[in-house]
Amino acid sequence: MRIARYTEGDDPVYGLVDADGKKIAEVTGDPLYQRIELTGRTTTVDEVRLLAPVIPRSKIIGIGRNYADHAAEMGNEVPAEPMMFLVPNTAVVGPGDPVVIPTALTSKVSFEGELAVIIGRMCKDIEPEEAKKVIFGYTIANDVTARDLQRGDGQWARAKGMDTFCPLGPWIETDLDPQDVSIVTRLDGEVAQDGHSSDMVHGVAALISHASKSFTLLPGDVILTGTPAGVGLVDPGQRVEIDIDAIGTLANPFVASE
Repeated sequence: MRIARYTEGDDPVYGLVDADGKKIAEVTGDPLYQRIELTGRTTTVDEVRLLAPVIPRSKIIGIGRNYADHAAEMGNEVPAEPMMFLVPNTAVVGPGDPVVIPTALTSKVSFEGELAVIIGRMCKDIEPEEAKKVIFGYTIANDVTARDLQRGDGQWARAKGMDTFCPLGPWIETDLDPQDVSIVTRLDGEVAQDGHSSDMVHGVAALISHASKSFTLLPGDVILTGTPAGVGLVDPGQRVEIDIDAIGTLANPFVASE
């Protein structure tokens, strides 16, 4: 099942997207917290504005260096256990929304295509074999990073947490097997990243378990699972598209701040 959050000019609503990714059937309520029912109203994806499918009320947990090839290209070792960082929910934007590069602060901004996990139930201290029970679904993320700030600050709060730096979308896929999906990122139509989730150092279940040992996970929390090799810099005026098997495409233009 694909669940989209969208607007036709009024308040945001949720809907179920068909297998072709073209039609949306509106539903009542918030699927993360309420039982949903079809309203009978349908529309097409082209006629609405898709929004980020979830705005985390609590937190976004990023995972660094979870692909050995990406760690190597950045000159880093693979950590023995998942390397976690937090991203504020104010960084979230939806498909098609511009990623704004604050040119007064950074001149080296990079894209990172990632599989993102949406938590569906409150949980704490769970084991990997229990992780499937707390997953609501999956979406696509672009873990945008200001490389110069990442190196200069010595930690990643500003580099990865600035406004618009966490595009999510286009919708949530609830029936995905995350073991081996392809992750392809294109910069202005040219392939930059071409990886598979099977190359993760720590799989989805292990990441959820590890995060839950430190943080209580709440419905709507997002875990960014790391990026494969091929990350690169993006300039204002360029466009980044990320494709993931069985989910779809997340595309965002990059613009300079005024």
